[in-house]
Amino acid sequence: QHLRFDPDEPDWVLRDRFVLSAGHASMLLYSLIHLYELGLTMDDLARFRQLHSRTAGHPEFGLTPGVEVTTGPLGQGFAHGVGLALAARATRARFASDDIGPGNHLVYGIVSDGDLMEGISAEAGSLAAHWKLGNLIYLYDDNRITIDGGTELCFSENVRKRFEAQGWHVAEVDGEDVEGLEAAIDRAKDEVERPSMIVTRTVIGRGSVVAGKSKAHGAPLGPDAVREAKEAVGWPTDRELYVPDDVRAYFAERAELKRDDRSERDETFAAWQTSQPVAFAAWKTARHRTVPNDLLERMLEGREDKADATRNHAAIMLERYAEAAPYLLGGSADLAGSNAPPFLKGLGAIGQVEEDETGADFYAGTNIHFGVREHAMGAISNGIALDGTLRPFCGTFLIFSDYLRPAIRLAALMKTPNFFIFTHDSIYLGEDGPTHQPVEQLDALRAIPDLPVFRPADGVETAVIYEWIARKVEGPALVALTRQKLPPLSRPASFKLTDVLLGGYVVRDPEEPKVVFVATGSEVSLACDAAEKLAAERIEARVVSLPCLEFFMSQPKEWRDELVPPDGPPVVVVEAGRGQSLQGLLGTRGLMYGVERFGASAPYADLAEFFGFTPDRLSASVIQHLRSIEVV
Repeated sequence: QHLRFDPDEPDWVLRDRFVLSAGHASMLLYSLIHLYELGLTMDDLARFRQLHSRTAGHPEFGLTPGVEVTTGPLGQGFAHGVGLALAARATRARFASDDIGPGNHLVYGIVSDGDLMEGISAEAGSLAAHWKLGNLIYLYDDNRITIDGGTELCFSENVRKRFEAQGWHVAEVDGEDVEGLEAAIDRAKDEVERPSMIVTRTVIGRGSVVAGKSKAHGAPLGPDAVREAKEAVGWPTDRELYVPDDVRAYFAERAELKRDDRSERDETFAAWQTSQPVAFAAWKTARHRTVPNDLLERMLEGREDKADATRNHAAIMLERYAEAAPYLLGGSADLAGSNAPPFLKGLGAIGQVEEDETGADFYAGTNIHFGVREHAMGAISNGIALDGTLRPFCGTFLIFSDYLRPAIRLAALMKTPNFFIFTHDSIYLGEDGPTHQPVEQLDALRAIPDLPVFRPADGVETAVIYEWIARKVEGPALVALTRQKLPPLSRPASFKLTDVLLGGYVVRDPEEPKVVFVATGSEVSLACDAAEKLAAERIEARVVSLPCLEFFMSQPKEWRDELVPPDGPPVVVVEAGRGQSLQGLLGTRGLMYGVERFGASAPYADLAEFFGFTPDRLSASVIQHLRSIEVV
C-alpha cells in the first residue's frame, strides 16, 4: 500500500527504497519480487540457497533484481538504510525544487532483534535522529526469538525508550493488526523531522508446529510440518510451491496501481527537468559521475615537486576533486582536523547549513561530521553510494579501519563506489603509541577481494591515484596516507604518469643491479636513500615503487618477473608494517624488511631509528643479507 516502485523497472530512480536488514528472512523479499514479477521465477524460488541461483541465503545486491542492499551481517542493513535516507535528503537539497525533483522518496526497512543487538544500530540510530531523517521508516519485527532461544537470554532493554531517547518517533502495533499497522505507517510518513521506528510484535513460524520457537528461525520445517501448515490454510499438500489464483490477481492489480503512480510521478519529474535545466544538468552529472578531462592536471598543480605528507597532498586533491565534481558527500570520524579525511572548506556540513536566499538547507553541505562512530560511518557511506547520485568518501586513522572492516568488505562485495581514506598509516604515527600504530592493517585490507589498496609515496602518486578513483564508477577504493613529510621522488626520464596505475614501476634502475628494492608509501624514498648508500659500496640497487599490490599482480607475469625477478638479483621488500601480503614478491633469496612487533610511543624519528627504518640501518641489513647468500 505504501512502497513506491515500478514492477517493470526495479531501478526506477524515483522509487522508494526497501531494506530487509533481517536478511535471514530473504524468502519474504524473494516471494514479493516474484509476485510483482520483478524478475524471479518459480524456478528461482525452488533453487533457494543453491549454487548459482539468484535466491541466495541472504539478499545480495547486484545478484537479484529488487534487492537494494546486501544484508547478511546483522546491523549493516540498518546502517545502510540510514545512508540511503541521508543521500535522498542531500540529493533533494542540492537538486530538487521543494518537493519536485530527485530525492523526494522514502526509505523503508524491516529490522530484527539481532539488528538491534548489534552496536552498529546504536551508532547509526543516533546519527539518523541527529540528522532529522524523517524519510526513514523502520519496522522492528519483535518476535523475541534468536537462534539460541528467546531473547530473554540476552536482551532485556526497552527498545521503545532507547529510540525515543535518541530522538526517533516510535510507535507500537500488534503484527497481526493490519489496520493498526497501516495507521502507524501513515503517522510515520507525516513525521518529516524524525526517523520512525514501528515496533511490531509478531510470532515467528506462525501457522506451523514450531510457531514462536527458535527452531523456526533457520531450520527447515520438515515435510510433516509443512504438510500440516498447508492443511491449516486449505492449500494443496501435493504442491511444493503454490500461489493461489486470487493472490496472483491481487498482485497483478497492485502492480497496475504502481505503474500508474510511476506515470504520474514521471510527468512531474519531466516538468521539473524543463523548469530547472541547470539543476537537471547538475543532477545528470552526478548520476554519471562526470569529471573534467583535465582533472589530473588540476590535482598535480603545485604538488609535483613539493615535499609534504601524503595526507596533505591528498587533502588538496580531495578539495580539487570536490571543486571539479560537486557531488561528493562524506567526512571523518572526528578526525577531520588530522586530514582523515579533511573538512572541505567552504562547502558546509550536514546539519550546519542554514536556510537562506540561495535555497541552501540543513542537508546542503558536503561534509559529514560522523563523530566517533567508525562502524556506522562505513556502512552509512555504502548507503550513500547505493542511492546512486552522490559519491561518498569517509575515513579516519588507518588503525581504526578495523572498526570499519565489515562495511569495507561489503563495499567490495557489492561493488559500491565508496572511497575510504585512511591517514597515519604506520608506526610513524608516533607519540600515540602502539594502540594507534597500524602494523597488520595493510595486510588485512589487501586480503579483501576486489579492493584496491593504495599507499602513495609522494604528491605525484597521490594525484594519479585520486584522479583514477574520481573516474571509478564501480567498486570501492582505499588509500593509506602518511602523517610525516616525504620528499618528492626523482624518477627516470622514461617515467609516465600512467606507470603508477601499473601498480609498480621503476624509480631507480642501474644497468646491472645486484639487489632490487620493492617499497611502498613512505618507504620508497627510504629505499632510494639506502640505494645511494649501497652504491657507495659498489652495490647497485634497483628501486621499485609499489603503490598498489592488486594492480601489480593483475599485470602479465612476464612483465612482473622482469621488474621484480623471482630468480634474479635478491629482492628486498620494505614496508613499515608486517608485510605478509608482500611475501610473494621475495623470490628465492629475498629479504622482508618490515615490523615484526607492535609499535612504541615516541617521536617518529626515534621510532625510525629504533625499528631500523633509516638509510644506514637498511643498507647495512641489505649488505649483511647479500653476504649471507654469497652475492657480495
